[in-house]
Amino acid sequence: MKVVIPAAGLGTRFLPATKSMPKEMLPVVNQPVIQYVVAEAVASGGDDIIIITGRGKRAIEDHFDHNPDLGIAADIASLRPLDLLTQQAVLHFVRQRHPLGLADAILCAERHVGNQTFGVLLGDSIHECDPPILTQLRAVSEAHGDASVVGLERVPESRVEHYGIVGGKEVSPGVYRLDRMVEKPRASEAPSSLAITGAYFLRPSIFPIIRSTAPGRGGEIQLTDALNRLVQDEEVYGCVFSGRRLDTGTPILWLEANLRYALRLPEFREMIERVLQEGGANGAGPETPPPARGDSDKVARKN
Repeated sequence: MKVVIPAAGLGTRFLPATKSMPKEMLPVVNQPVIQYVVAEAVASGGDDIIIITGRGKRAIEDHFDHNPDLGIAADIASLRPLDLLTQQAVLHFVRQRHPLGLADAILCAERHVGNQTFGVLLGDSIHECDPPILTQLRAVSEAHGDASVVGLERVPESRVEHYGIVGGKEVSPGVYRLDRMVEKPRASEAPSSLAITGAYFLRPSIFPIIRSTAPGRGGEIQLTDALNRLVQDEEVYGCVFSGRRLDTGTPILWLEANLRYALRLPEFREMIERVLQEGGANGAGPETPPPARGDSDKVARKN
């Protein structure tokens, strides 16, 4: 199965950290986010993976390459999962020449994908699912004539204005035939509380639609706009996936992902609990700062 991973975003919310380092290479504990995403793709049956990068993203390609200075990867315990990934799938890297948005990044994979259905996982979102999220979306696709499927999650009404929200009719538990998608609607205007989560299983018919979709917000070609046009031509479904998504696209959300993973490890959990207790006991903990612009904007559809 082919899987496209857009990882060409500029990462401006993490500046200055991302001035010379891809945001997808920021670690969650001791593993970069992009490695978690590739592992998800492989777990879903992805054996042909196309990572869309951009200027200044060479570190992503280097990460999945052999480093002779470190010796044979298999001989270093911490590198064995990475080495295994590179044996289970073939990775290709395509550069998006201009930052024209998520849909344009996906379009960069058109020649490689060809006339096949394919999965899409964003390079800064980790899905913890059993079965893997693309496996869930693919099952819905196959049950409905190989239709395109969008991953969905329910969000509180107070948060719908931060997401792409879908409308449609439920055809089976957790599965909807979609008729529209609205980008960041007001709660009073939202067609539902079902948000696009950043995982897709798409038919190749999306490519010509992306090519003819005009730039939207910020001069970028929005995938939501392309999908809105797709639902006019063919059936598109949404699937409320079973599992959890950890968005790492802003500093606060990245910190949350790190804490969640670190608390699962005894050696980290003990230290974190001690620091939190010390801060609470003596009142010396820093006041919670106001979020930086976009920190609370947990948008599932980010490039």
